[in-house]
Amino acid sequence: MKTLFQKEAVDEIVERINKLKPETQRLWGKMSVNQMLAHCSVGMKTASGELFLKSSFLLRLIGGLFKSQTTNNKPISKSSPTHPGFIIGDTEGFEKEKQTLISLINQFHKGGESKCTTNPHAFFGKLTPTQWSSQMYKHINHHLTQFGV
Repeated sequence: MKTLFQKEAVDEIVERINKLKPETQRLWGKMSVNQMLAHCSVGMKTASGELFLKSSFLLRLIGGLFKSQTTNNKPISKSSPTHPGFIIGDTEGFEKEKQTLISLINQFHKGGESKCTTNPHAFFGKLTPTQWSSQMYKHINHHLTQFGV
Protein backbone atom coordinates (compact mmCIF):
# COMPACT_ATOMS: atom_id res chain seq x y z
CA MET A 1 0.00 0.00 0.00
CA LYS A 2 1.47 3.32 -1.08
CA THR A 3 0.87 6.53 0.82
CA LEU A 4 1.87 10.15 0.38
CA PHE A 5 3.84 9.86 3.62
CA GLN A 6 6.37 7.73 1.66
CA LYS A 7 9.05 9.73 -0.18
CA GLU A 8 9.22 7.16 -3.01
CA ALA A 9 5.46 7.40 -3.61
CA VAL A 10 5.59 11.21 -3.67
CA ASP A 11 8.53 11.17 -6.08
CA GLU A 12 6.66 8.75 -8.36
CA ILE A 13 3.49 10.85 -8.36
CA VAL A 14 5.36 14.12 -9.01
CA GLU A 15 7.32 12.48 -11.86
CA ARG A 16 4.05 11.34 -13.44
CA ILE A 17 2.45 14.79 -13.01
CA ASN A 18 5.47 16.30 -14.76
CA LYS A 19 4.80 14.03 -17.77
CA LEU A 20 1.46 15.72 -18.36
CA LYS A 21 1.14 18.36 -21.08
CA PRO A 22 -1.62 20.93 -21.65
CA GLU A 23 -2.82 18.87 -24.61
CA THR A 24 -2.88 15.52 -22.75
CA GLN A 25 -6.22 13.84 -23.39
CA ARG A 26 -8.23 11.74 -20.96
CA LEU A 27 -8.83 8.05 -21.60
CA TRP A 28 -12.24 8.18 -19.86
CA GLY A 29 -14.47 10.66 -18.05
CA LYS A 30 -15.26 14.31 -18.71
CA MET A 31 -12.50 16.44 -17.15
CA SER A 32 -9.77 18.24 -19.06
CA VAL A 33 -6.20 17.85 -17.80
CA ASN A 34 -6.44 21.29 -16.12
CA GLN A 35 -9.67 20.32 -14.37
CA MET A 36 -8.15 17.02 -13.22
CA LEU A 37 -5.18 18.80 -11.66
CA ALA A 38 -7.50 21.25 -9.87
CA HIS A 39 -9.76 18.36 -8.82
CA CYS A 40 -6.80 16.53 -7.26
CA SER A 41 -5.79 19.76 -5.50
CA VAL A 42 -9.22 19.86 -3.83
CA GLY A 43 -8.53 16.37 -2.49
CA MET A 44 -5.16 17.44 -1.12
CA LYS A 45 -6.72 20.51 0.50
CA THR A 46 -9.29 18.31 2.26
CA ALA A 47 -6.58 15.91 3.46
CA SER A 48 -4.56 18.76 4.95
CA GLY A 49 -7.60 20.38 6.56
CA GLU A 50 -7.36 23.50 4.42
CA LEU A 51 -10.80 22.70 3.01
CA PHE A 52 -13.72 20.89 4.62
CA LEU A 53 -16.44 19.40 2.45
CA LYS A 54 -19.67 18.56 4.23
CA SER A 55 -21.59 15.47 3.37
CA SER A 56 -24.92 13.93 4.18
CA PHE A 57 -25.19 11.30 6.89
CA LEU A 58 -26.55 8.82 4.35
CA LEU A 59 -23.58 9.29 2.02
CA ARG A 60 -21.10 8.76 4.87
CA LEU A 61 -23.09 5.73 6.05
CA ILE A 62 -22.83 4.15 2.61
CA GLY A 63 -19.21 5.28 2.31
CA GLY A 64 -18.38 3.68 5.62
CA LEU A 65 -19.14 0.31 4.06
CA PHE A 66 -16.34 0.95 1.56
CA LYS A 67 -13.82 2.47 3.99
CA SER A 68 -11.52 -0.56 3.67
CA GLN A 69 -10.85 0.58 0.10
CA THR A 70 -8.82 3.48 1.50
CA THR A 71 -5.99 1.14 2.47
CA ASN A 72 -6.09 -1.68 -0.03
CA ASN A 73 -4.22 -1.94 -3.33
CA LYS A 74 -7.36 -2.20 -5.46
CA PRO A 75 -7.62 0.73 -7.93
CA ILE A 76 -10.49 3.19 -7.70
CA SER A 77 -13.30 2.34 -10.11
CA LYS A 78 -13.73 4.49 -13.21
CA SER A 79 -17.38 5.00 -12.32
CA SER A 80 -16.85 6.19 -8.73
CA PRO A 81 -19.17 8.99 -7.57
CA THR A 82 -17.80 12.55 -7.24
CA HIS A 83 -18.66 14.89 -4.38
CA PRO A 84 -20.04 18.19 -5.80
CA GLY A 85 -17.17 20.07 -4.12
CA PHE A 86 -14.73 18.22 -6.37
CA ILE A 87 -16.42 19.22 -9.63
CA ILE A 88 -14.25 21.86 -11.30
CA GLY A 89 -15.40 24.40 -13.87
CA ASP A 90 -12.87 27.10 -14.62
CA THR A 91 -9.20 26.62 -13.88
CA GLU A 92 -6.18 28.87 -13.56
CA GLY A 93 -4.38 27.24 -16.48
CA PHE A 94 -2.24 24.17 -16.85
CA GLU A 95 1.09 25.32 -15.37
CA LYS A 96 -0.55 27.01 -12.39
CA GLU A 97 -2.74 23.98 -11.62
CA LYS A 98 0.21 21.61 -12.02
CA GLN A 99 2.45 23.61 -9.69
CA THR A 100 -0.35 24.01 -7.13
CA LEU A 101 -0.94 20.25 -7.00
CA ILE A 102 2.76 19.43 -6.70
CA SER A 103 3.13 22.00 -3.94
CA LEU A 104 0.14 20.61 -2.02
CA ILE A 105 1.48 17.05 -2.30
CA ASN A 106 4.91 18.10 -1.05
CA GLN A 107 3.44 20.10 1.84
CA PHE A 108 1.26 17.15 2.86
CA HIS A 109 4.24 14.79 2.74
CA LYS A 110 6.50 17.12 4.73
CA GLY A 111 3.78 17.79 7.33
CA GLY A 112 3.35 14.09 7.98
CA GLU A 113 0.69 12.59 10.19
CA SER A 114 0.63 15.52 12.62
CA LYS A 115 -0.49 17.92 9.86
CA CYS A 116 -3.16 15.62 8.43
CA THR A 117 -6.76 16.68 8.95
CA THR A 118 -8.93 15.24 11.69
CA ASN A 119 -12.05 16.22 9.73
CA PRO A 120 -14.13 13.36 8.38
CA HIS A 121 -13.83 12.43 4.72
CA ALA A 122 -16.94 13.45 2.75
CA PHE A 123 -17.61 9.83 1.72
CA PHE A 124 -15.63 7.52 4.04
CA GLY A 125 -16.19 9.41 7.30
CA LYS A 126 -13.49 9.40 9.97
CA LEU A 127 -10.08 8.36 8.61
CA THR A 128 -6.71 7.91 10.26
CA PRO A 129 -3.77 9.88 8.83
CA THR A 130 -2.55 6.68 7.13
CA GLN A 131 -5.96 6.14 5.54
CA TRP A 132 -6.04 9.77 4.34
CA SER A 133 -2.53 9.46 2.91
CA SER A 134 -3.29 6.17 1.18
CA GLN A 135 -6.57 7.51 -0.21
CA MET A 136 -4.89 10.64 -1.58
CA TYR A 137 -2.24 8.50 -3.30
CA LYS A 138 -4.96 6.27 -4.78
CA HIS A 139 -7.04 9.28 -5.87
CA ILE A 140 -4.17 11.00 -7.66
CA ASN A 141 -2.96 7.70 -9.14
CA HIS A 142 -6.50 7.08 -10.46
CA HIS A 143 -6.57 10.41 -12.27
CA LEU A 144 -3.03 10.19 -13.60
CA THR A 145 -3.98 6.79 -15.03
CA GLN A 146 -7.07 8.47 -16.50
CA PHE A 147 -4.67 10.71 -18.44
CA GLY A 148 -2.29 7.92 -19.44
CA VAL A 149 0.66 8.72 -17.16
